[in-house]
Amino acid sequence: MKFIFVFALLAIIGALVMAGRALLKDGRDGQTKSKRMLHALAWRVGLSVGLFAFILISYKLGWIHPTGIPL
Repeated sequence: MKFIFVFALLAIIGALVMAGRALLKDGRDGQTKSKRMLHALAWRVGLSVGLFAFILISYKLGWIHPTGIPL
């Protein structure tokens, strides 16, 4: 289960890095801007929402449990 969370977080960070790279590279030297940054950010948002939904569903199905650490 932890592997899925780590993989999802790495994918989210990877999409954010790709968006930042597209922001810095596109439109230089008279080139037209592409939609790479838009697509990378859309993937990041989709992955984040998917991870959040997966955590909620996993909790409801009993796959993950709270630790019970007092605040």
